[in-house]
Amino acid sequence: MGSKPAKKKKIVIAIDGPAGSGKSTISKIMAKRLKVLYVDTGAMYRALTLKAMREKLDLEDEPALVRLARFAKIDLVEGSSLKVFLDGEDVSDRIRTSEVTGKVKYIARVSGVRKEMVRLQRAIGRKTSAVLEGRDIGTVVFPDADYKFYLDADLKERAKRRHKELIEMGHDSNVNSVKEDIMVRDESDMQRDVGALKQAKDAIFVDTTHLTIDEVVEKMMSYIK
Repeated sequence: MGSKPAKKKKIVIAIDGPAGSGKSTISKIMAKRLKVLYVDTGAMYRALTLKAMREKLDLEDEPALVRLARFAKIDLVEGSSLKVFLDGEDVSDRIRTSEVTGKVKYIARVSGVRKEMVRLQRAIGRKTSAVLEGRDIGTVVFPDADYKFYLDADLKERAKRRHKELIEMGHDSNVNSVKEDIMVRDESDMQRDVGALKQAKDAIFVDTTHLTIDEVVEKMMSYIK
């Protein structure tokens, strides 16, 4: 009798970094190359922010935001691109507006909200191999991830990338305003009490400023056995 084929080991890859560092693009490509699920954790916070805005919640009312997080139905659906569904509605484009971007920090800083989101993210990572990207994946969500990376690039380059992305999505954008937004976002991400943006001690640092997307992917793939 032939032996059973070895069960494929489940892997979790954590990719953290600030806005415009290339996390989303790189994570999507790596997930496709490795044939695993891609999880944009930031999109989950954006979807919740959109829901809070629609329900006209006071973004300083933490108990209300935690209740919202507990009962919101947020689904990430893989296709030709990652689709984000909020209570059954595709909100993939709506969550990328500057209005949502400006308000997501109020949601992301609430410890009870992050607890709910981390629970969801860990449930995904327990079920299947995945590439997860965000701000605190390697430090908080999956401190025992199989591979951890921290991507960064200089501010000017990050603003240029985000500006290009907004223009391609059909939004009005000014590169100087985008740069200001990123600076504010960085400060907020790095200084919040829970899930702050920081490099995990055992994460591999990759400066993407002068690298092409393919060069970043090849560099990161070289570490994955």
